[in-house]
Amino acid sequence: MRNAWTTLISTRIAIKDGPYGTQVQELALEEADYRGNLQTNHDQKGNNDILNLTRPADIAGICDKYIAAGADLLATNTFNANAISQADYGCEALVADINRAAARIIRDCCDRATAADGKPRFVGGAVGPTNKTLSLSPRVSDPGFREVDFDQMKAVYREQIDALVEGGADCILIETVFDTLNAKAAIVAAAEAGDALGREVPVMLSMTITDMAGRNLSGQTVEAFWASVAHARPLAVGLNCSFGATELRPYVETLAGIVDVPLMIYPNAGLPNDLGAYDEAPDATAALIGDWARRGLINAIGGCCGTTPAHIAAMAGVCAGLPPRALPHPAPALVLAGMEAFNLAA
Repeated sequence: MRNAWTTLISTRIAIKDGPYGTQVQELALEEADYRGNLQTNHDQKGNNDILNLTRPADIAGICDKYIAAGADLLATNTFNANAISQADYGCEALVADINRAAARIIRDCCDRATAADGKPRFVGGAVGPTNKTLSLSPRVSDPGFREVDFDQMKAVYREQIDALVEGGADCILIETVFDTLNAKAAIVAAAEAGDALGREVPVMLSMTITDMAGRNLSGQTVEAFWASVAHARPLAVGLNCSFGATELRPYVETLAGIVDVPLMIYPNAGLPNDLGAYDEAPDATAALIGDWARRGLINAIGGCCGTTPAHIAAMAGVCAGLPPRALPHPAPALVLAGMEAFNLAA
């Protein structure tokens, strides 16, 4: 995939799809719809990942909408398809089945579309952060306590990644990174999966900012995050979720100046309202993204919470014909990172 992705990203701004959650909500499914024929005593309502097994046609239908909107990179519906997150639904034993099915659904949609129009499309195996953190203790009275250790987290990711690759994913999209150490476990898992296969399993990395100070939950700035993961040589790195495009802009500008790989951003549709819904219309989001594109800040763009196929189509429209961001060539330097990056120029 690396060569094909590099060819695409060098000629135009690539388009990533939007979220599955927003579209699944519109289906107004009941618990029985989620459950299907599964034999389980756990309530499955809200388990969007299980729909890859119980309602694959619905997931394919959502993917097809994003393809029609102009997406080049289609993510799998597997944000919570890991043993830690699926434990909430009693579905840990189904993790491999969920991920294989999810990747096959998106692979089939992409291959059918490419056969029809000749346009290459890529399947990104979506890997979320889980609901555990390696960097922070959940116990105020015991800062050294962890619910899971690095090797356990790596094993959880490895199970998911192996199944995604088996199902046909081209790369692994490690997204919504609120804890950089979690992401490092996923990076190692992808590397080990590639070693087992005798080929590269490339990754994309996307951090989420959790406060207006521009840090993720584990406290890192965007510069420190990049210094911590640059060794993975991702196909793309960037930001997702977090806030809307307005609030993300200064951090996009920062990354655009230091990241020497493609920069991919997929923001929410603005900030949520008092009811938790997103009101930013596709044209409004597209206008903000268009400014980024005209200023040469991005290589790939997509949508996160609250965005729809209409948002993706609007983004694709404003980016059409605009050149992608030119990759910078920073001078060699030793860059160290804790909460913040420290650059010791050569």
